[in-house]
Amino acid sequence: MRSSARKLLSHSLRRNRVAGSPFPASTSCDSQKKMLNSTADENSDQNSIDAGSSMRKPISLWPGMYHSPVTNALWEARRNMFETTPPGENASSQSELTAKTPSRSRTSIVYKFSSDFVLREQYRNPWNEIRTGKLVEDLDALAGTISFKHCSSGDGSARSMILVTASVDRIIMKRPIRVDADLSIVGAVTWVGRSSMEMLLQVLQTQDANHPSESVALEANFTFVARDAKTGKSTPINPVTPETEHEKMLWKEAEERNKLRKQKRAQGKEEQEKLKDLERLNDLLAEGRVFLDMPALADRDSILIKDTSHENSLVCQPQQRNIHGRIFGGFLMRKAFELAFSNAYTFAGVSPRFLEVDRVDFIKPVDVGNFLRFKSRVLYTEANSSAEPLINIEVVAHVTSPELRSSEVSNRFYFTFSVRPEAMKDGLKIRNVVPGTEEEARMVIERMDAERPIS
Repeated sequence: MRSSARKLLSHSLRRNRVAGSPFPASTSCDSQKKMLNSTADENSDQNSIDAGSSMRKPISLWPGMYHSPVTNALWEARRNMFETTPPGENASSQSELTAKTPSRSRTSIVYKFSSDFVLREQYRNPWNEIRTGKLVEDLDALAGTISFKHCSSGDGSARSMILVTASVDRIIMKRPIRVDADLSIVGAVTWVGRSSMEMLLQVLQTQDANHPSESVALEANFTFVARDAKTGKSTPINPVTPETEHEKMLWKEAEERNKLRKQKRAQGKEEQEKLKDLERLNDLLAEGRVFLDMPALADRDSILIKDTSHENSLVCQPQQRNIHGRIFGGFLMRKAFELAFSNAYTFAGVSPRFLEVDRVDFIKPVDVGNFLRFKSRVLYTEANSSAEPLINIEVVAHVTSPELRSSEVSNRFYFTFSVRPEAMKDGLKIRNVVPGTEEEARMVIERMDAERPIS
């Protein structure tokens, strides 16, 4: 079967090369065979991938099949692209850069939840809602495919490089996502630096029968970086040339975000050195000192940050690796989200409602066999709005080596949750969270300031 699938994809790639496309725009099908041979029907929608296509009959035991069906489909397509690249072709194209338009990398995934029960069951949580953590995992996989398509050469071959997730610049939930209605994820490269690129991904879904047109339910910006496969150093990638006014606007917004990140890093160093905001620090610590020194007199509507902590641990297995052999970034984001969700659930006392993920930085790669610890805590709450109180949760991932007696931070994640309005109407009250140490107070101030734009 594997040999047959290779022949199908090889035929598909030859047709795309004739048309001048380096990678099939994407595919839509009801089975793995149709997915790999999607270009056979020129009249079909070539910009969608059926999320259930690859989970029926996995071609071989390879990393993607242990993740979501979407990740499976995307990685299988990329793996076959690598396998069909002629020997020596990568080296010849290493120094050749070709400007591409965003449309060349645009790809979409289709989730046929309304008709595919098996697929729907994989994405359903206990409350019959979407499993946001699995959706985040799929977003990272799709971003990887988009980056691969943008960096591939004009003849369809992939240059000798490794593409990895560098950061996620906020994932924002604009409205609830239903698990009983079809949805799609669409994304494309919007901005390119020397060796990094930013992609905008959107989750689209119809609201209801009265609003048949699709609207944006979730939006995210992913940044990937390219490393030379041999040296591990940064390597230049194809530039992007926006065509439409909308594409030019997205490029400008991404350029401004890039400048803002550099400005924030420089400003953050200055603030750490000056540390002028001692008054805010002392105000935050004042209530915490009451908990520590006079616990019987402490406010019962408040709780110390340390008393909101949750954590879990795992040994990273081979099934969790990506196509480069390291632990898949989407898997890390899903595990962090699920821990943050559990923390918010036990803190609020009702099922939380996800709002957004703040910027995620991938500080250190995680390898197969690493002992990984996820630690979460509620940093602060914002209950000014009784209709939609906010719960801000930090999750820190540590790569721990018992043999070396060492532990390093690999990722930091910041999630924002709320609760449903009906729960607040029933008298639910969200407690205030206070720091008990100077380190906690500084972290709270840093996160609060991160939410404010630089003036």
